[in-house]
Amino acid sequence: MDGTPGATRILTVRRRVIGTMARTAAESQPGVLRVGRGGAAFWAWLAGPAVTARVRADRVHVRLFVVARRNEPLAGLVRRVRHAIAETIERQLGLELGEVTVLIDGVGG
Repeated sequence: MDGTPGATRILTVRRRVIGTMARTAAESQPGVLRVGRGGAAFWAWLAGPAVTARVRADRVHVRLFVVARRNEPLAGLVRRVRHAIAETIERQLGLELGEVTVLIDGVGG
């Protein structure tokens, strides 16, 4: 940043970075055992990545799979995960959020 008044400042963030930050935000929530697919490991490999981030029309869209801890109320967990991801995307990256899709793909531990 050159400090010149009126200078244009551009932040470029790779989708991989957005996905990593979304994963970290989700994993920080109580009740999340892990971000990833439930079931056998080979199914997870076939099914694709646990976190995807896309930018469409200047808005970030995140989709991630979560394995919840046993006996965790799932509706509350999904709300907390969405909120944590939204805060991370908007506050830390300064990007506008389009949507966050959280899919519970298993329950364990």
